[in-house]
Amino acid sequence: MVKITALETFDVRFPTSLAHDGSDAMNPDPDYSAAYVVLKTDAPEGLAGYGLVFTIGRGNDIQTTALAALRPMVVGRPVKDIVDDLGAFARLLTGDSQLRWLGPEKGVMHMAIGAVINAAWDLAARLAGKPVWRFIADMTPEQLLSQIDFRYLTDALTPEQALAILREAEPHKQARIAQLETEGYPAYTTSPGWLGYTDEKMQRLARKAVEDGFRTIKLKVGLRMEDDLRRCRLAREAVGPDIAIAVDANQRWDVQTAIEWLKPLKDIGLAWVEEPTNPDDVLGHAAIRQGVSPIPISTGEHGQNRVLFKQLLQAQAVDLIQIDAARVGGVNENLAILLLAARFGVRVFPHAGGVGLCELVQHLAMADFVAITGKKEDRAIEFVDHLHEHFEDPVTIVRGRYLAPKAPGFSSRMHDASVRDHLFPGGIVWKDAPKTAMG
Repeated sequence: MVKITALETFDVRFPTSLAHDGSDAMNPDPDYSAAYVVLKTDAPEGLAGYGLVFTIGRGNDIQTTALAALRPMVVGRPVKDIVDDLGAFARLLTGDSQLRWLGPEKGVMHMAIGAVINAAWDLAARLAGKPVWRFIADMTPEQLLSQIDFRYLTDALTPEQALAILREAEPHKQARIAQLETEGYPAYTTSPGWLGYTDEKMQRLARKAVEDGFRTIKLKVGLRMEDDLRRCRLAREAVGPDIAIAVDANQRWDVQTAIEWLKPLKDIGLAWVEEPTNPDDVLGHAAIRQGVSPIPISTGEHGQNRVLFKQLLQAQAVDLIQIDAARVGGVNENLAILLLAARFGVRVFPHAGGVGLCELVQHLAMADFVAITGKKEDRAIEFVDHLHEHFEDPVTIVRGRYLAPKAPGFSSRMHDASVRDHLFPGGIVWKDAPKTAMG
């Protein structure tokens, strides 16, 4: 019987602050990082599962320690028990009677649990010889339903309602799989929009994004109103009238400030405003949405669990939501959030970028298209052109669209050399890094 023999953790960091990659109004100097986890087995062919938590530098060691705390619950467990019932495995980790106190179901511990759950899905999909999106798509509605923890959700989404959504999608799944494999999935890009970039660099990258086939770009905002207005106008000048422009404040404002700040931007024709205020402030988002209408409001990349998404949807606080593959309790909780969004008729534009987030979240969006909503042309996955070279199965973007992954697994395995070289603080990259990037 094949068992999990080790849960290995790695503090992996990239000195992205040196070029201002990833810079925004709240996080001007991020060093993109991953608390990386490997579930090793005693299978003779070296079978393993890979997962990660994305952070932006300081504190990645804390996140890695949280991953290590899960060893007693995972090591020694038969692989078959895990992959045959991933829903039960997820509930085992999220429901631990002592670790749960550290949340419950939020924060550093919950993200660690999510990474281990994602590693288990990677392991299961590798065993099945399928990419995770196809592994999910090939489940029956009943099998997919069994992945969901409906605790705290039934006032908004019952198992019966979720099953009806899944059964409605079932008849045309094979046609959608073929369509996805032929056409890919729409993407938008944040690569031109980092706040630390000069106007010239922003415009140059915006024009290149359009040349590369992207129909939507996103800019970071929130530091100075006059700068935001200038940059948005310059971006519009660069991309023309037919390309959508979204902005992301990264939680910079309180409610009234957000309303006042955004009014001058209405003439830009914004596709949406992302994270205008604290991610937990459901009523604040609702007030901003009402105050700046018709500008659409979005949030979600810092949504800690399915309950917050439920409340955002119930309160009609957002026009669209952004799931994050490494923020909540793994694939299972993200499937619950996708079903909630489908129930409320709200579009999902997944958050990506970071370290490995594009690689992970593409699978969730594609599974949503095939098995849940049947929709993709009125939504898009974020794309940021950073750090993909460190992954064995990096995303492929062609003419502004994600191509469906073909390799088995969750696209989550990093190259061994990348992990070794970027270990903090002893990896060769950090031995040579300037003090300014050392956190």
